[in-house]
Amino acid sequence: MLLKRLIVCLDVRNGRVTKGVKFKGNVDVGDPVEMAARYCDEGADEMVFYDITASAEHRRCDLEMVERAARALTIPFTVGGGIRGVEDMRAALLAGADKVSLNSLAVEKPEILAEGARAFGRQCVVLGMDARRVGVSAAIPSGYEVVIRGGREPTGRDAVAWAKEAVALGAGEICLNAIDTDGVREGYELEITRQVSEAVKVPVIASGGAGAPQHLVEVLTAGKADAALVASMVHTMGYTCQGIKQALRAAAIPVR
Repeated sequence: MLLKRLIVCLDVRNGRVTKGVKFKGNVDVGDPVEMAARYCDEGADEMVFYDITASAEHRRCDLEMVERAARALTIPFTVGGGIRGVEDMRAALLAGADKVSLNSLAVEKPEILAEGARAFGRQCVVLGMDARRVGVSAAIPSGYEVVIRGGREPTGRDAVAWAKEAVALGAGEICLNAIDTDGVREGYELEITRQVSEAVKVPVIASGGAGAPQHLVEVLTAGKADAALVASMVHTMGYTCQGIKQALRAAAIPVR
């Protein structure tokens, strides 16, 4: 049986970790590398750094931060934001990242997934997907639409169909963030997580909504996710990675 993973997400703006609700109202919570190193020591399996303003500011992700993280961490980490093509992917990987997350760019230029997989292997290519509940329709049979640019721009794409297309192109993993539950701390969006997990044969990371260990239990079982991403729980709510994993083991969830 494959072990489930606990992944900590750090949204970075102007060199600092920030956290909001449904992509709004962000507040400063600390230095990204110092926080990541602490979570690494506590037992996190992986880390994700999102440079959330890089694309809007038309710049690369913060490579200096990536280099610092590579020196400080002993676990794999992913970086996203400010990736404009294969050369930016290469720069992030050479700076020390293990994987690169592609979100808006992948929707606008799907061939980047194939190009990245050919250049670096699909294990380095993560599809970051933001999905919003819109209701079932002929165009959106799953009931969830892909949105880009930090949730500001609807695409008309069905989330499950896009997940399947992205994997066929070369995505080796999907980080699925449900905007409706992001930062709300009342649990993950189980329905879309289950739909995507059942539709693809690559690992699916559930993101958006964790507020208690039981929420991770639910998404790793009923949601069928391979990994659960947390942020607020460890940033501001007093939970530790070690404590979360102890709760998962107590619920018979196989974790590292």
